[in-house]
Order: sequence, then structure tokens, then C-alpha cells
Amino acid sequence: MSESVTDATFDEEVLHADGPVIVKFTAPWCRPCRHIQPILESIATDNPAVRLVELDIDDNLGVPSRYGVLSIPTTIVFTNGEPRAKVLGAQPRRRFDEAFAPFLGAS
Repeated sequence: MSESVTDATFDEEVLHADGPVIVKFTAPWCRPCRHIQPILESIATDNPAVRLVELDIDDNLGVPSRYGVLSIPTTIVFTNGEPRAKVLGAQPRRRFDEAFAPFLGAS
């Protein structure tokens, strides 16, 4: 299960994290966001150093704006305080693996 972050906690929880963090930009009404949740949880389980968090774009406008999130689901992997790879929309696991694998072992 992913943890929730907010505009107020994002920098501390994501940008200052010790390892890679996968951030799912989501909203409660977003069906495709729910569809990719098991995929992201599986990736996090397969990569124990990775944290999975989600940010509700309805309640938090600052962070999505900062990272150019214009549609959901948008999923970004962050390492060392920087966005490294982004996947737009509900994609198959293969697409997330291809985009994120180079960064999941980073610290």
C-alpha cells in the first residue's frame, strides 16, 4: 500500500528521501489510477529500497504544477531529489519497468 504525501510533506518525504521514490499523482475519482495501483505496489515489493507514495491532485495543487502534471495518472520516479522518469496514463507493467528500472537501484 502506498503512503500519501501532500504539498506540505512532499519535499521532506520525496526530495529528501534516502532512496528512490515512486510518486503516483492521483485523485479518488480516477479509475485508471486505481488500475495501476497493483502494478506500482508490485514494483515496490520487487524493489525493497523503493518507496511508493501518492499525491491527491484535488487537494494539492502546488507539486503537480511544479512537475508539469497535466493529466492523471502520472507516475514519476525521483532519486536524489530529482525527477528521473515519468510514465503517463495507465500502462502495462512492462512500460513502468522500462522507464523506472535504471533508477530503482539508485540511492
